[in-house]
Amino acid sequence: MGKTGAAGDLQVTEPNSHRFFCNRECRYFPCHATDRPDEFNCLFCFCPLYFLSDCGGNGRLLESGIKDCTGCMVPHAPGGYDHIMARLRERFDAMRRETMEKQGKDD
Repeated sequence: MGKTGAAGDLQVTEPNSHRFFCNRECRYFPCHATDRPDEFNCLFCFCPLYFLSDCGGNGRLLESGIKDCTGCMVPHAPGGYDHIMARLRERFDAMRRETMEKQGKDD
């Protein structure tokens, strides 16, 4: 894993790396139904975007208020690493701007 195509999708060509990790020995593997287990990325076992209301995935909010992501493959699919890192950068940039604006108002 680790080579990126023109569209930014991860192509399965190398073993586990900082961008891809497949843990076939996990008792939950695969934790989501897939017909492409060789491309199943376990790197983000728990999605770091879970707490974002607009994460870019297809999770749904249950009546209990819990987000159900069982139908979402974003963190596990080719290109998921790039999507997650981009969304985290966006959120961190927004938080940084909010902090700087707040500090500017406090001066």
